[in-house]
Amino acid sequence: MASQKKRPVTLTAADRQALAGVVTTGVHPASMIRRARVLLALDTSVGEVDPKEVIARRIGVSGETLRLVARRFAETGGDVRATIGRKQREHPPVPSPVTGEVEARLIALACSAPPAGHARWSLRLLEKHVALTSDIPDLDHSAIGRVLKKRSFVLI
Repeated sequence: MASQKKRPVTLTAADRQALAGVVTTGVHPASMIRRARVLLALDTSVGEVDPKEVIARRIGVSGETLRLVARRFAETGGDVRATIGRKQREHPPVPSPVTGEVEARLIALACSAPPAGHARWSLRLLEKHVALTSDIPDLDHSAIGRVLKKRSFVLI
């Protein structure tokens, strides 16, 4: 198998024991258990490894999964926990434009008197006024509604 020659998976006894614990206890995510089974099957330290097709059929995964797990094991420098665990994000999630200050200004605007010609604030009217205000980022009416709902604010 080409990937076994390019990226051999060699586990220590402690790594094998930890992976066996992950596989035998049912308290881990299925993807983690699947990757642990793949690592145990690809381990070259216990002797000759079966061909890729046999391993894939026995574990119930594709050959591509075998290749990806072996590659990730090599990329992490042989760190078993990093190989079977979730990858860390490269970029953090996009921060919300609604901060505490924006929320306070939005509630203050909703508490103020509605503009002339309107009996009350509506979400779309608030949206128009937020767009005109320079220190509040543009929010659509549904985002404004979520902010007000979160604070149990009722437009009357």
